[in-house]
This record gives sequence, structure tokens and C-alpha cells, in this order.
Amino acid sequence: MSQNKNTSVPNSTVTRDLRQLDKGTENIYESIVVISKRANQIAVDIKEELNGKLAEFASNNDNLEEVFENREQIEISKHYERMPKSSLIAVDEFLNDKIYFRNPSKEQE
Repeated sequence: MSQNKNTSVPNSTVTRDLRQLDKGTENIYESIVVISKRANQIAVDIKEELNGKLAEFASNNDNLEEVFENREQIEISKHYERMPKSSLIAVDEFLNDKIYFRNPSKEQE
């Protein structure tokens, strides 16, 4: 996961100052929409990457012993479970001006 390997993103919930979230948009609700859409993009990317890695381990003849003995697959799954949630990554990107966004309705005015 090349773009989301951000070690500065915490793995747990962080209390935020709401006044920081309206920078760039001047509207906290608009900021939340931007963050939400980015979080969805990140979640989809992570899911596709995880599914791609786990597909390498898929076999046509699933037997019970293979399911319990595949340590590499377990380690990959644990790695993704330890990663910060997509919403935390999106908030961090927003606060550090790493997200490009625009509002077409404001551009028309």
C-alpha cells in the first residue's frame, strides 16, 4: 500500500478541535463530506489491495487443514487489521492539506 503507509496517523480515535475542520471550506459540514468521500476512496483501495493479496492464496480445493495452516495469509490479514482506519487517514490528509477538492456550486457563483 504505497500511498497509505503514513506512520503519523494514529490507530485510535483522536479528539479534534472542530474549528480546525472548517479550514479550506469555511463550513464544517462541507469538510465532513470531503473527509467522508476521501475515506470511502481509501477504504476501497485498501479492500482491493487486500483482496488481491489474499487471492494469491485461493485454491480450488479448500480443505480444512490448509485454512488453519496458512501463516502468510494470517499475517497479511493481521497487518491490515493493525492499520489505521480509512476515516483517520482521511482526517489526517485533510488537516495536512493533502486532499484536492472543489465545490462546483461555488465555482458557478
